[in-house]
Amino acid sequence: MTDEHDQYDATEEDTGLLGDDFDGEDDAPYEPGGRRRARKRRSVPGCIAVLVALAVIVGGFYFVVSWGIDTVRDQFESAPDYPGPGRGKVVFEVEQGDTVAEMGRNLKAAGVVESVDAFTNAAIANPDSSQIQFGFYQLKKEMAAEDVVEILVDPANLVKNTVTIPEGYSVDQIVETLAENTDFKAKDFEKVLADPGQLGLPDYAEGNPEGYLFPATYDFGPNDDPKRMLSAMVDRWKQAAEDADLEARAAELGYTPHELMTVASLVEAEGRGDDMPNISRVIYNRIENPDNGVTNGLLQVDAAVNYALGRSGVTRLTQEEIDSVADSPYNTYTQVGLPPGPIEAPGDAAIQAAANPADGDWLFYVTVNLKTGETKFTESYDEFLQFKAELDEYCATQSDRC
Repeated sequence: MTDEHDQYDATEEDTGLLGDDFDGEDDAPYEPGGRRRARKRRSVPGCIAVLVALAVIVGGFYFVVSWGIDTVRDQFESAPDYPGPGRGKVVFEVEQGDTVAEMGRNLKAAGVVESVDAFTNAAIANPDSSQIQFGFYQLKKEMAAEDVVEILVDPANLVKNTVTIPEGYSVDQIVETLAENTDFKAKDFEKVLADPGQLGLPDYAEGNPEGYLFPATYDFGPNDDPKRMLSAMVDRWKQAAEDADLEARAAELGYTPHELMTVASLVEAEGRGDDMPNISRVIYNRIENPDNGVTNGLLQVDAAVNYALGRSGVTRLTQEEIDSVADSPYNTYTQVGLPPGPIEAPGDAAIQAAANPADGDWLFYVTVNLKTGETKFTESYDEFLQFKAELDEYCATQSDRC
């Protein structure tokens, strides 16, 4: 079928071409070889026909390709988009796990971009869009999608309130710090703490948040209120407890998790760095060997007495100060064993030290240099007295912190 069609087309092509070749001279004699001549002449238009066909094919291919490119380009260029720069203010949240499409839908719903396609196209065009961090961003309504992407890809544009809670802070100090660094007042946090059940505290804390508001640096967002802030701190403590395998380690050591947290708070108050596991061991040794003839089960931790006095940062106590809170369960000079709970917020190192005390028979430790934190350990009472004399000399000649 294809051959007949080609031959028919060639014949009609020949007729026209012969007429053109002879310039209208109809009296030309007929030659028996005319058929051969006609076939020979047909070869020229045949080549032209192939070229025409190729032109159609190639031209068609060009049309398809160019149409496809133009269609994609039109799709990108025709996505409705605001010209910008925008108006008003919009605090927009990129939630953890959001895809670009989900961001686009949320941005459109917030009136920031005109269409989801405009945003996704702008994101695709920006190689940094894969690094967008979750959090809050200050945007405007009716922004150009490209401008929105430029803001979202820069972490410096995150709207956050950074608050650092140092290790060793009590609940009162934590509340004071939060009030100083956020738009809320101390009473707003105290109101939440008055109903501690909403914070997610462990049962063994018995509703007392002391020691369970983890010290760390927090980036609070515009929507975070006192409940969310305090709950975030408890959640961070849970992470530290899990890292230390707190409950399992407490059981292995023969203590409750709450008691282990109490030890951790004492270690935080008394120790530094590599000394923490040693101090932890001294505390356990004193508890577990009450009949040692020297300490008689008394921990004699100054920081706990300072907690009973409602103060912090004082290194050495007078006898008068100790006697003034003699009946306090936090007075470790008059009450045997651990205080009823943590005295401050321990960090990761202190919790780890309480869960993993060093090996040793020490019953005493003295920090002989408050500047460097040098601490000496011994199981001998006489050597302990020597260390105390060394501290006295340091306080008399080198420090006003004693």
